[in-house]
Amino acid sequence: MPNAKKNKTVRVALVQMAMHDAAEVNLKKALRFCRDAAEQGADIICLPELFLGPYFCKTETPKHFDRTEPIPGPTTDAFAPLAAEFDTTLILSLFEKRAPGLYHNTVALLDGTNGYIGKYRKMHIPDDPMYYEKFYFTPGDTGFCSWNTRKAPIGTLICWDQWYPEAARLTALKGAEILFYPTAIGWLASEKEQAQTQHNAWETIQRSHAIANGCFVVAVNRVGYEAVPADETPEIDAGIGFWGQSFVAAPNGEVLARASSDQEEILMVDLALEMIEEARRWWPFFRDRRIDAYAGLDRRFLTD
Repeated sequence: MPNAKKNKTVRVALVQMAMHDAAEVNLKKALRFCRDAAEQGADIICLPELFLGPYFCKTETPKHFDRTEPIPGPTTDAFAPLAAEFDTTLILSLFEKRAPGLYHNTVALLDGTNGYIGKYRKMHIPDDPMYYEKFYFTPGDTGFCSWNTRKAPIGTLICWDQWYPEAARLTALKGAEILFYPTAIGWLASEKEQAQTQHNAWETIQRSHAIANGCFVVAVNRVGYEAVPADETPEIDAGIGFWGQSFVAAPNGEVLARASSDQEEILMVDLALEMIEEARRWWPFFRDRRIDAYAGLDRRFLTD
């Protein structure tokens, strides 16, 4: 695929959604939002993490494996005509069935008239109260990915990946100039006193990825309160309040736009790709990296 052109403006659309229990309802809503964004000239559209349903990892419940599907599969097929019609790139976060008993949290990419071009499997899998993802997801094995899409070189990471500077760095070193993070993050009712601190940390770490790598960062969250279903017994809390506030950070760390904390919306943002070259000239972090001195990063802890 030819390299994406530099020094141009790319319009990205962040689709901030609240999720219904029924996958078909979420699919129709997501298709409608994506069409609205495409009609407004979006070059790249990103949906939240696992947008086809509620965030089901609040408990360890085997029935949720029925939510899986192959990639490519029915959802990529549903979005492919829209991608081709508007020649837009779509970032779809799905629960992938790779084989019986082998499942991943996966992003599928549709690149306009090129159709499906590849997938990224979530590398970092959390296991915390109400975020029991290790029960559902096998750690990714695609490595960190960058794609020269028709509009720009982009990388996709997923939610918990957003806390790891190594993931952002390796994706950027593969050529990605825009890092997309489909996300499902919020707070438990028992954590409300820490809510602002948690949100600030979430936004700060991603802004730091933009600065450290001289690239754009696009974080797309869901919104709304999701209770644990009545037939699943919560351990410490009744649900998660997803804080929305999807945002875009520029290569200098500035927040270019931020969505609301409690509303569904499409956040449209124009990214001037020449900002990347300018930022990397003034802050040449790639130039000054001591690649001869980082061998310890491939170890769990250096005092072992």
